[in-house]
Amino acid sequence: MEEFDFLVIGSGSGLEVANVAANQGQSVAVVEKGPLGGTCLNRGCIPSKHLLYHADVMKTVERADEFGIDATVDGVDFAEIVRTVNEEVQDDSESIRRGLQSSSQHELYDGEARFVDERTVEVSGGDDDGARLRADTVLIAAGTRPGVPDIDGIDEVEYLTSTEALQLETPPDHLVVVGGGYIAAELGHFFGTFGSEVTIVGRRPNLLPEADEEVAEAFTERYAEWFTVHTGHAATAVTEDNGTVTVEAQPYEYGDDGGLVDGGESLTVTGDELLVAAGRVPNTDTLNLETTSVETDDRGFVETDEFLQTDADGVWALGDIVGEYLLKHSANHEAKTVARNIFGGDPEPVDYSAMPFAVFASPEVAGVGALEQDLRDEGRDYATNTYRYEETARGDAMKADGFVKVLVDLDGEILGCHIVGPDASTLVQEVVVAMKSGSGTVQDIRESIHIHPALPEVVQRAFSGQFSRGGSGHDHHHH
Repeated sequence: MEEFDFLVIGSGSGLEVANVAANQGQSVAVVEKGPLGGTCLNRGCIPSKHLLYHADVMKTVERADEFGIDATVDGVDFAEIVRTVNEEVQDDSESIRRGLQSSSQHELYDGEARFVDERTVEVSGGDDDGARLRADTVLIAAGTRPGVPDIDGIDEVEYLTSTEALQLETPPDHLVVVGGGYIAAELGHFFGTFGSEVTIVGRRPNLLPEADEEVAEAFTERYAEWFTVHTGHAATAVTEDNGTVTVEAQPYEYGDDGGLVDGGESLTVTGDELLVAAGRVPNTDTLNLETTSVETDDRGFVETDEFLQTDADGVWALGDIVGEYLLKHSANHEAKTVARNIFGGDPEPVDYSAMPFAVFASPEVAGVGALEQDLRDEGRDYATNTYRYEETARGDAMKADGFVKVLVDLDGEILGCHIVGPDASTLVQEVVVAMKSGSGTVQDIRESIHIHPALPEVVQRAFSGQFSRGGSGHDHHHH
């Protein structure tokens, strides 16, 4: 039995806390079964956003004629793009490994951690199979993996998840995507731009169902012009024959008592590659948590209190496995909270206010704060305003298509902001700052001087226009 002060399961954002422990002079054990750096670095945000930027450049060239420029693409070294990005990721991951191996305070264990009791784990599989570790403080940061829905025949066919899709060295001729969230949207943009025909089958009425519904609707309309999009359909069966994948889908009603529509007409789509992009599943089922008092919710995510401590004494959790926001910036934010609560003074609750998200698709989507559909469901009083990119000088110059939508309460406090269009991920940031550091009101943005004629004017104007009442007793109108 090896004894440590601090043990972390997973080497993504959990390492941030492990490093604080080491800096406090503690002995630290890290258990990791795969490459170091977690989902974000190895098979998530870093490789995908690298690859997507190549697609953005390609799209820019393709649009050149709109600006009176006659440009042609002479060739795309797709395999080289993918190899370069994946090599860079491997180098970064290896450098984290070297850092841990050369540290006198960190001990790295290769394999999967399984609890034996409250704060004891056994390593299984990997080079350190059978090692038993015990620590005073344990941090569960073991992340999630791609979810695979229960579709007839899915085990008999070869399919991709985001992990494999990011390593494909040839774009498929025809990619069929099951799922309509941000991974489907981003990878659709990537492969679609580099020549794949793309068909998307999603259960919800719109793509990007986690976004504000007006944004999701506009996004879905744009994608439907570009790809074959079947929203409101659930994949029910899949078969493969001679390299052709066939997916059957049924109409699907979304909601509390939703499900497959009885007697609905089923739909058949075929392609040469199938991408399953149907959400993420927490890795809690690998941890043997029943030997501890750590609780999980009905979806399998680890339950914590507001300080990110689990029901087991001395056991904490953060990141995707706690299931709050499956975003790297959320995990990093949680890591700061956990480090402060373990090693700092008085514990402080984790603050999820003004948590932004972005989808690096085409168009880009970003948002922060409340969604209009949630405000409406809660019966809240609110006011809303939208402003289109092309109504600003810079947006017009860019021939930009999109809008910024603002939600405020009746005192002018910012409740949310949702953007679809170029640089949405950049534009949302000033709203995050206003909500977090300013007074959090419309005035913060309205009265800040914005450079003319730069793109952030579209945000300023969305906050300056005539708001219309939403919520109880008001008809919502679309612009």
